[in-house]
Amino acid sequence: MTKESDSPNAQIVAQEIESLAINEDHSETHDQKITPWEVEGAVVDGAQVAIDYTKLIQYFGTKEIDNELLTRFEKVTGEKPHMFMRRGIFFSHRDLHNILDRFEQKKPFYLYTGRGPSKGHMHLGHMLPFVFCKWLQDVFDVPLVIQLTDDEKFLFKNGLSLEDAYKFSLSTVREIAALGFKPEKTFIFSDLDYVGGPFYKNIIKISRSITGSTAKAVFGFTDTDCVGKVFYPCIQIAPAFSSSFPELFGGRKDIPCLIPCGIDQDPYFRLTRDISVKLGHPKPALIHSKFLPALQGSKSKMSSSLENTAIFTSDTQAQIKNKINRHAFSGGADTLELHRLHGGNPDIDVPYQYMEYFVDDDAFLKNLYDGYKRGEITTGEMKQHCIKVIQEFLAEFQKNENSVTEEDVKKFMDKSYPRHFPLFEKK
Repeated sequence: MTKESDSPNAQIVAQEIESLAINEDHSETHDQKITPWEVEGAVVDGAQVAIDYTKLIQYFGTKEIDNELLTRFEKVTGEKPHMFMRRGIFFSHRDLHNILDRFEQKKPFYLYTGRGPSKGHMHLGHMLPFVFCKWLQDVFDVPLVIQLTDDEKFLFKNGLSLEDAYKFSLSTVREIAALGFKPEKTFIFSDLDYVGGPFYKNIIKISRSITGSTAKAVFGFTDTDCVGKVFYPCIQIAPAFSSSFPELFGGRKDIPCLIPCGIDQDPYFRLTRDISVKLGHPKPALIHSKFLPALQGSKSKMSSSLENTAIFTSDTQAQIKNKINRHAFSGGADTLELHRLHGGNPDIDVPYQYMEYFVDDDAFLKNLYDGYKRGEITTGEMKQHCIKVIQEFLAEFQKNENSVTEEDVKKFMDKSYPRHFPLFEKK
């Protein structure tokens, strides 16, 4: 890996960015395809295997979230790390220690995440960054900006109309609000609505800092891709610069952000980190999550395009039960007799893996893990535990979503809605 450069020379920056390209060299060399648009595990001896996250840390040049960092997080914030951090679900980072430094020093920063709404409802995998962001926002008491990339989905998803992409953005706001966010601290924007003014000025500056060859190297674009795809990364980079949001930060350029995201989104922000200093902005920090596995196993992630790989926020109690019983990959033995004799493998059992994302009780999970390995807990019993957990989670979520009003949606998306952050007022 080439060390990230702070050089102001545009040509040097572009060359270093190209050396970080992952789509072709790293993905294919190691048989893992991890890009912003495709996620697949390696193929070994003709069989697809689970995604190797240790290799991703090495290939992408990120840092593991280790016990030392978790200990410091708890010391600095006074909060026990979230179960996603304790269990290695958020497993990798770039400069998280810098954010902890700023929190200690009472210096401002903000959170930035996003969602590309391609359907009317999210699936469980889409919700993870938002669940984690809500917790981070509560711990740090900082603003959160959420970008809805309806423009990206229109450009990259064949058959999706611009009107539907925007409609899905509005329904996504309702779902995000149902997780407990408050408009006083959270600004949610559709690119189709918000691009303009200082935000667009940053986009243009960013676009002049990225060559066509760099975009092709980093994202794998080809000559057959539309121009909109090649330009789009500039739009996703812009929210990482505080001056894109003068209504929140008064035009300040010196406020960094922390970006919780899936590891597949890292190419956007590696690029951001290389050009940010050149453009007079601090580098964003990142914290990366693993993917919630598809129902069929850890070889790929949930997909909105494949109905039976995913559990959606709109699924009924019966649909949840049916999907887990029929489609969730099991780590159990071939027969009950063999399972009792040899036990199962919870590390590849999808129902157990899902509970790691939704059950905070470490002791309860350890009992399930050990009992399954000993053969005392059957595959059917593990699935029933998982069904109950997800049914309860989504029942509460759906109740909350039903209470979100059109007025609430407008408040989240109103750039002028009163949002007051004392730490962000320049002394």
